[in-house]
Amino acid sequence: MAGHPHLVHRIEDYALIGDEQTAALVGTDGSVDWLCLPRFDSAACFARLLGDENNGHWRIAPVGADRCARRAYRPDTLVLDTEWETDEGAVRVTDLMPQRDRAPDLVRIVQGVRGEVTVRSTLRLRFDYGSVVPWVRRSDGHRVAVAGPDSAWLRSEPEVRTWGEDQGTHSEFTVQEGERVAFVLTWHPSHEARPPLIDPYSSLRHSIADWRAWASRCRYDGPYRDAVVRSLITLKALTYAPTGGIVAAPTTSLPEEPGGVRNWDYRFCWLRDSTLTLNALLAAGYQEEAEAWRNWLLRAVAGDPADLQIMYGVAGERRLPEFELPWLAGFDGARPVRIGNDAVNQLQLDVYGEVMDSLALARRSGLSPQPDIWALQTVLMNFLRSAWRQPDEGLWEVRGGRRHFVHSKVMVWVAADRAVRTLEEHPDFDGDLDGWRELRDEVHREVCEKGYDPERNTFTQSYGSRELDAALLLIPRVGFLPPDDPRVLGTIDAIREELGQGDGLLRRYTSDARTVDGLPGEEGTFLVCSFWLADALHMTGRTKEARELFERLLGLANDVGLLAEEYDTVGGRLLGNFPQAFSHIGLVNTALALFGGEEAG
Repeated sequence: MAGHPHLVHRIEDYALIGDEQTAALVGTDGSVDWLCLPRFDSAACFARLLGDENNGHWRIAPVGADRCARRAYRPDTLVLDTEWETDEGAVRVTDLMPQRDRAPDLVRIVQGVRGEVTVRSTLRLRFDYGSVVPWVRRSDGHRVAVAGPDSAWLRSEPEVRTWGEDQGTHSEFTVQEGERVAFVLTWHPSHEARPPLIDPYSSLRHSIADWRAWASRCRYDGPYRDAVVRSLITLKALTYAPTGGIVAAPTTSLPEEPGGVRNWDYRFCWLRDSTLTLNALLAAGYQEEAEAWRNWLLRAVAGDPADLQIMYGVAGERRLPEFELPWLAGFDGARPVRIGNDAVNQLQLDVYGEVMDSLALARRSGLSPQPDIWALQTVLMNFLRSAWRQPDEGLWEVRGGRRHFVHSKVMVWVAADRAVRTLEEHPDFDGDLDGWRELRDEVHREVCEKGYDPERNTFTQSYGSRELDAALLLIPRVGFLPPDDPRVLGTIDAIREELGQGDGLLRRYTSDARTVDGLPGEEGTFLVCSFWLADALHMTGRTKEARELFERLLGLANDVGLLAEEYDTVGGRLLGNFPQAFSHIGLVNTALALFGGEEAG
């Protein structure tokens, strides 16, 4: 049987559910189209997102219905309600992944709201990214699917009529007002016994209570609090609970250009996000999560500083080899579909600055002291002293050759600055205060001389280039120059002018991208860059403009408050992996800066 094309065509048609070890995407057509088990970076058992129905999905919807009438998260939770209206009545499907004891469970509860509605469930499990059709059998009223290392159990409460057809498991039943049918799908390694059964209804109650208790710890109480809390819940959902690592997104290969080749695997933890994540968590009142992330960071970067990577696996794994899956057609035909990420082998000097800044922030914020932190920072600084002169691939992970990226050098300055300040605040620490001051001054001089274009009054992407880079908006934020410095103001204006694509949305760098990143095609506007622009406008006294831009960015989130990595201003849709931690970190930090009691302008 040929695979059916998507009923869902846009990234924004998806909502996220998860259990803090993995996550699923549920479409407006009631289909779970992406789920990797048991971890974020495991092989997907539902991969329709990047292929068709035969690559695995699980749809629950009224017979004959196409898209839902409406959907929403229960307030302050990651529990999703999808409602359907038919001529016969109305029905609600509640989706969640309860925090697991041992095994991951996906719970889907169907409830009659009005009249009598016939509902169909179609489950096609396809292990190993949609390539392996499991053997399915009955056992004690359950359906058991097994293939190689994977096993999954499906049951319903109460039991409903279920049959196998077209290499799928189908159920059909009717619900009247107030009636409920719950489905539970449980994964476990195939060589182990079935894990204990969970009660879907008590799981729902506990999930709601747990998420609300967590959300209530948010200290922010300004405007747009719902958007801030939704972003914090999303960041929490992208956290791998056993280690504290935070993935950039739960997906791979959602395209940065419709139909293009800019498709990357984001199911890993980038050090770059560390300072910004820490900042967001600490400012919003989440000390515990900040500490878990800081501890993950320390374990991941332990070892020779020359071997420091820009990213790691969720448990700190170093090898993330990149390969392609030829059997998947790609989201809307965007190929190749990539697993793993070769950028892991790049040199990005800015990472050293981000790590130093994170650890300085952690120390200032009163996170529990760790005896080895300063020793690690000293080793990183000694490495940077000689390494900082090298060209690198920069924070955008270009594949078009190394350059002297200005943002990378600014972050080297940040590393030296935070080291100097730490020694000034803690004179009992050992370190080369004079040498690091000298390094800080030397980097500052070189950047201002070689990375600045006096004719156009702007910093440039790399030494001697004419290209611009939205990352230069971070110069005042990291303290490299004060916000009122004419060079900072000039850079902000030049970036708005040259990288802007309508209403303050920014591309990452100048449009002839392939000379920089070595890839064909274009990409959309990069959402975190626009949040950085709002921050820069606020810091330079243009708070009204900053707030207008922030509101415009909020309007780009989908109906359940989620943002992808990029936005296509031509097609009016989200692009890139989804939901994207970087975008939600930007939203939280900008909201806290604009409305969190800090006054400017």
